[in-house]
Amino acid sequence: MKILGLLRHAKSDWGQSDKRDFDRGLNKRGCKGAALIGRHIRDHGVKWDKLVASPAERVKVTLEEAELGIDPQWDQRLYLASTETIFDVIAEEGGDVDALLLAGHNPGLGDMVFELVAPKNENDLFDEAKVKFPTAAFAVFELDIEDWADLKEGCGRLVHFARPRDLDPALGPEQ
Repeated sequence: MKILGLLRHAKSDWGQSDKRDFDRGLNKRGCKGAALIGRHIRDHGVKWDKLVASPAERVKVTLEEAELGIDPQWDQRLYLASTETIFDVIAEEGGDVDALLLAGHNPGLGDMVFELVAPKNENDLFDEAKVKFPTAAFAVFELDIEDWADLKEGCGRLVHFARPRDLDPALGPEQ
């Protein structure tokens, strides 16, 4: 069995209109959400063997604020990646680690929920995650594989899902 974690970047700063999408950072709410979800990830109990992340500025700042204690390996392919590309990155970068954490973007990360969880493994967490995989969302999957190269559709079970608003209601949807 392998463990896969997915972390979406925190809320980006749309006020930075003078920057291209790749270079946008986080707004204040995003920084707070990143720090909060980072503390949650550290306390959750999984010891992540490797972190592979998109090099976009908003992902970099999310990881800085989250203070996960693991140096990321930057992979350009994760910037706005499709599920097919995410599968490729996992197969290539997983190596011999048991617990792999990816940090990146939607829609790819949110779509991974549908790709990894077979209908027979759907649960209440799946029901929450399928509605929306919001900024700074964190999901953990147990995968019924021995090698990352064996990753395929429907091989996982969603065992944990957290959003900043679950940890602090003030970080819920803005009205």
